[in-house]
Amino acid sequence: QVKLVASGGGSVQTGGSLRLSCTASGRTGSLYAMGWFRQAPGKERAFVAAIRWSVSTTAYADSVKGRFTISRNSAENTVFLQMNNLKPEDTAIYYCAADKGSLWLSGTDYWGQGTQVTVSS
Repeated sequence: QVKLVASGGGSVQTGGSLRLSCTASGRTGSLYAMGWFRQAPGKERAFVAAIRWSVSTTAYADSVKGRFTISRNSAENTVFLQMNNLKPEDTAIYYCAADKGSLWLSGTDYWGQGTQVTVSS
């Protein structure tokens, strides 16, 4: 089993920045990739970004490319999502996720708790 604990988030104005963190514990050796989904009110949960656990290969949703950067600290089993130039449409609950076989987290095996990101205009 793997436990994911997310932190960060908050409220900012348009153009602001936030950083999310997610720390994994337990059987992290089984992980292939780790990253984030988000769910806005009235919408389905959507993929945001992910990074491979063993190497720094990354994947991003088109809507966040060039604004969000995902990175990891392997020694601390932590993944970070740096979010710059935030827009109101980025407002959502962000969920940390981990997958044992897919960079795009298509078969997410583990979920962390959600953290709210609110961007005001």
